[in-house]
Amino acid sequence: MPRPSLLFAYLAAVALALGIQWLVGGFSGVLLLAACGVIYLVGHQRHHRLTLKWVSHPTSAPPPDLGSYDEIVTPIYKYVRTRQNEYTALRELTNNVLSAAQALPAAAVTLDKSFQIEWCNAQSQRLLDLVYEKDKGYNIFNIIRLPEFFDYAQSRQWTRPLRSRREIGGQVCSLQFQLTQHANEGYLLLCQDITQLEKLQTTQRDFVANVSHEIRTPLTVLIGFLETMRDLPHEALTKEQRKQYEELMHEQAQRMLAIVADLLTLSTLESTEIVEGSNVQLAPIIDKAAVQAQSISRESHAFEFDVDPTLAVVGQMNELASAVTNLLTNAVRYTPEGGKITIRWARNEHGEAIFSVTDTGLGIEKKDIPRITERFYRVDKSRSRASGGTGLGLAITKHIVIRHNAKLVVDSEINKGSTFKIVFPENLVAHAPESTETKVVEDAGA
Repeated sequence: MPRPSLLFAYLAAVALALGIQWLVGGFSGVLLLAACGVIYLVGHQRHHRLTLKWVSHPTSAPPPDLGSYDEIVTPIYKYVRTRQNEYTALRELTNNVLSAAQALPAAAVTLDKSFQIEWCNAQSQRLLDLVYEKDKGYNIFNIIRLPEFFDYAQSRQWTRPLRSRREIGGQVCSLQFQLTQHANEGYLLLCQDITQLEKLQTTQRDFVANVSHEIRTPLTVLIGFLETMRDLPHEALTKEQRKQYEELMHEQAQRMLAIVADLLTLSTLESTEIVEGSNVQLAPIIDKAAVQAQSISRESHAFEFDVDPTLAVVGQMNELASAVTNLLTNAVRYTPEGGKITIRWARNEHGEAIFSVTDTGLGIEKKDIPRITERFYRVDKSRSRASGGTGLGLAITKHIVIRHNAKLVVDSEINKGSTFKIVFPENLVAHAPESTETKVVEDAGA
């Protein structure tokens, strides 16, 4: 419908033309009326042409004057703009959701009601060998050829995830599958690599079992002696026997105390961040640890020292002292009588500071080297317990080394001995005046 103002203008022109025709006569009124009609049609055609041009790009702003078409174009333009804003927001949301799905550490696959693949994220290629461009539209059972997965999917009992094993990159990995139905009668499949989680759970179970065993053993001995002393008449035991029992009980109690102390040390190392270190001269720490190691040795081993007294590193003195002591006492415990233990502290050609302990002990098999820093891991359980260690020394040393951004390097050969090195990077080596003076001491064993 034309605008009222245009209609009134047109009617006014008609009335004017009729008035002129009545007053003047002739064809003047008719000619004026025709001229007004032509002008109106030309304007209307122009508005129609502009409107058609705008319709081809309805998201752009319409021309400022469309005449009678304004009342049609304006609400259409407002509607289109509203829908466009909603579409833009929906597209951004969809992109954000897809980006989040791509960033998931798990494989995510959307399936239709026939288990045909609709979409999958990047992790699907690593865990399930799925490639979206190639596998879209394929049935998921043609890709994941695990009988247990097929049974799980067809059972529709998805309250619990399915765990299975699959070879990935030449290694057998543990995978966890979880299916969920969504609103569009399709399904969402999530698949996670839980290999490390299972290893962690196994380590946790082994740790609890080992702690229980390590503490139960001295407790059993302690209770046995106490029950013996309680049940026997006082005069049944000689003074020497009673003293021997008391010494053995004290030894077992000290063993339990050492285990608890090492566990607390490990807990502290794992749960706290290292504070800013200071320059630590390692030579005095090595001297003190050597005295303790020699007392354990009881002159049964030869000790050789090659220590740079000026060399220092940035770190925590107490933690470094613990690491040095653990390596020295381990060398004594696992080196037979008459063996040799060499301690070195110097810089190498790369500027790194290296503390090393080399023994001529029984050695460690290659397969055991990656695990010797695990808590309570023992290469030879009977030999380890006889040595008197808690099984936590190397685990503590490893944590201390990591906290100092250093490396623990182990080289060993069966029946020839082992070398344990703590390698401090050059940036941790404290600036100290260069000196060629070293300390060389030999303590021949008896």
